[in-house]
Amino acid sequence: MQSKLQELTDKLYVEGLSKGKEEGEKILADAKAQAEKIIADAKSQAEKTVRKAEKDAESIKAKAESDVRMASEQSLQATKKDIENILGAAIINDAAQKTLKDKDIIKQIVIAVANGFSSEAQDLSVVLPETLKGELEAWTASELDKAVKGGIKAEFSKKINGGFTIGPADGRYFVSLTDETFKELICEYLRPVTRKLLFGE
Repeated sequence: MQSKLQELTDKLYVEGLSKGKEEGEKILADAKAQAEKIIADAKSQAEKTVRKAEKDAESIKAKAESDVRMASEQSLQATKKDIENILGAAIINDAAQKTLKDKDIIKQIVIAVANGFSSEAQDLSVVLPETLKGELEAWTASELDKAVKGGIKAEFSKKINGGFTIGPADGRYFVSLTDETFKELICEYLRPVTRKLLFGE
């Protein structure tokens, strides 16, 4: 009886041990498969994150390069314009000041422009530099009125350094040939030539 009981106990033990071992191996295999899946998912997610980061980095790099290129081109154009302006001013300033402060040249241009107005603009107004008042006041009071087909009124202003403005007395419009407008006009003509000489454009 004792041996049968022992035999039954041993059998139960072996069967239980075998079944426990099978279940343990199954649990271990499931855990291993789950771990492998987690690792594979994590690796796939990490690869996606790296690819996205690389793509974002490339996009940021391309934008930065584009911004730097645009800023460089704008800076170069601004520098070229500054050089043109400096050279244009240096070339024109002396000539403009001498020409538009020469009383004899001013007289000739004023008469030519005044007579160039249409017959409907009979009453004209001319504004001359205050600095030339001493030299031109007598001329405007006597000779200018005779030389112009219609009537003309002359004034002197501190706002004009050289040259003059002229137009109908009612102020509808006027022609400006001051030292500033003369410089701007000449600079516009000189700019393409200057640019070609300096930059080959």
